[in-house]
Amino acid sequence: MRILPFLLLFAFTGTTAVWETDFTKAQQQARQEHKYMLLSFSGSDWCIPCIKLHKEVFESNDFASFAAENLVLVNADFPRLKKNNLPKEQEKKNEALADKYDKEGHFPYTVLLDEKGNVVKSWDGNPNLSPEQFISQLKTSIDARK
Repeated sequence: MRILPFLLLFAFTGTTAVWETDFTKAQQQARQEHKYMLLSFSGSDWCIPCIKLHKEVFESNDFASFAAENLVLVNADFPRLKKNNLPKEQEKKNEALADKYDKEGHFPYTVLLDEKGNVVKSWDGNPNLSPEQFISQLKTSIDARK
C-alpha cells in the first residue's frame, strides 16, 4: 500500500524538457540521434518576453513531449544579476554562439538547427504562440527538410 502514493506521484507529474548548455555536446547528440537542435538565446533573470516564452511554451508538457522525440535543446543564457552569473567559460561559449547565430543580440531569439548546425528557421522575439502552434511550426519546418 505504501507504493501506491509513490506511483500516483509519477502518474500526475508532467514531463520536463532538458536543456543542454554545451553546444558541442548537443550537436554530437543531435548527430547520433538524427535530431534537430533548438537553440534559445535568453536573459533568464531580466528579459520578460524570454521568461514568458520559456514558461508558457518551453515548460509545457506538450512541448517537452515533442522535444524529447525530435529535438536536442540548447539554452544560451545571458543573465544580468550577479547572483545568477555563469562561469566565465560558459559565458564565452554563449557569446560565441551569439556571434554565430544571434549577431544582432535579440532576446529572446530561438533558432531551429539541423544536426550540422545549419539554420532551418528562427524566431525573433517571443512569437506569442501556444505550445501547440509553436510545435506545429517546428513540425512544418522539419517536414519541409525531409
